[in-house]
Amino acid sequence: MNVTGNTILITGGATGIGFALAKAFVELGNEVLICGRREHRLQEAKDKIPGLHYKVCDIADAEQREALFKWVKKDFPKLNILVNNGAYQTDYSLTDGLEALNGLEEEIYVILTAPILMNALFTGFLKEKENAAIVNVSSGTGLCPMTRIPAYCAAKAGLHAYTLIQRKQYENAGIDIKVFEAFPPMVITEINLEGRKKAGYANGPAGVDADVYARSVIDDMRNDKYCIVYGEGERGWDAWKLPRTEYEGRNLK
Repeated sequence: MNVTGNTILITGGATGIGFALAKAFVELGNEVLICGRREHRLQEAKDKIPGLHYKVCDIADAEQREALFKWVKKDFPKLNILVNNGAYQTDYSLTDGLEALNGLEEEIYVILTAPILMNALFTGFLKEKENAAIVNVSSGTGLCPMTRIPAYCAAKAGLHAYTLIQRKQYENAGIDIKVFEAFPPMVITEINLEGRKKAGYANGPAGVDADVYARSVIDDMRNDKYCIVYGEGERGWDAWKLPRTEYEGRNLK
């Protein structure tokens, strides 16, 4: 697909992978909109990339999602690409019972429910556009889970299953919206820093630079690679494809 001259909305676009994608898309001559919950971080992103447009939006809130959609329709009617990148990640010990599950519902909602609802909002709008696409940012942990982040892994697994169905239903209905799924490796971002530090991952050798990863995503979009896998993210695919008798969780970390 054409990765220049588009109008693109990126959720969670103020930091991390979302911001890196916003930067890379702007550099390619696209008009980029970002949203997120923290206005000061959105403004910081705009200060770094003056061409950005932003709107404060908690994608877990129905009224704010609707306000975001109305803003796009009114002010950016040419929008043709939606990137579902909102993220939330928390370490849980399932052996600690209910006490350990603070934030569980929000985590699953942000990762799984909100993208489903965002896509439902935007599908009718996007299907009228040329070069239309949706990118669901998934994770290799949805295929090969990590024991310290069970809710995150479960929600990403759900997002993967949903994306497969979404792509097939669009195809069956003759809807010309390309549906990409990105499986990031461990990327150096702000997500769950405390948990990542405890696990020895934050900013460690396994961390991929967000700008490098963003460019790889766009390269795969350009080449219509609907399953976007990079670096360590290959491990999830390799484990997922093992025979059931060989797997049985042997790659869990």
